Amino acid sequence: MNLRKTNWPVQILIFLGSLLILFPLYLTITIALKDPQQMAQSVLSWPTEIHWENFSKAIEMTNFFQAFKNSAIITVCTVVLTLLTNSMVAYAIARNMHKKFFKFLYYYLVSAMFIPFPIIMLPIVKQTSSWGMDNQIGLIFLYVVYGLSFNIFVYVGYIKSIPKELEEAATMDGAGTWKTFWKVIFPLLTPINATVAILTALWAWNDFMLPLIILSDKDQATLPLVQYVFQGQFSTDYNLAFSSYILALAPMIIVYLFAQKWIINGVTKGAVK
Repeated sequence: MNLRKTNWPVQILIFLGSLLILFPLYLTITIALKDPQQMAQSVLSWPTEIHWENFSKAIEMTNFFQAFKNSAIITVCTVVLTLLTNSMVAYAIARNMHKKFFKFLYYYLVSAMFIPFPIIMLPIVKQTSSWGMDNQIGLIFLYVVYGLSFNIFVYVGYIKSIPKELEEAATMDGAGTWKTFWKVIFPLLTPINATVAILTALWAWNDFMLPLIILSDKDQATLPLVQYVFQGQFSTDYNLAFSSYILALAPMIIVYLFAQKWIINGVTKGAVK
């Protein structure tokens, strides 16, 4: 009977990595449930009395439901437009990689992943302002465009694994390129579509920098942004601040817990195939 030996160095590293992730989350929850007096006594201990009213106060002070609505609109629109547009671009590139123009276009788009955002930040602010796009519509457009590089990378790898014979059969049945894509190819992209949708949703929901530099109207502020805008109102009350952080993080944490297998499977298939 052969028993696998436990790889203790790997196990220790996994434990330390898990601790590194879980400890800040534990700290956030405990601080959010305490009052200033309990936190002054001990930051690490579990609260002796739970103060749920911290969440209601944080909701009121940050105008939580308006910010939640803004984040939801931006995230949903970004995900839908990303799936519709990026998949089409990737399909055109994947099926024409033998042509120099499309090969150049592929590497050109993928290379954009290596451009640091601070380099293009100021030009973006000036351009969006001059075009009147310093609003939610402009922000959605930027998310779709900036996600193109990574999405093209995973989409092209996945589309290459789809047999071309399926498209040839559709062509023989009288389907054009447009109909072939939507009727044959797009339904087969479900696994990678799920991956792209989840990663895009996590990014658009949690992003702080783009809304900060693009949105000029405070009424359009997203959840991460209101943590910054209203920070001065409770800068000395960390309990309310951490309660607000949990409210902002909770929706995407729940989404990720249920959808993490799609992310892992989709990225693996897109990268390997």
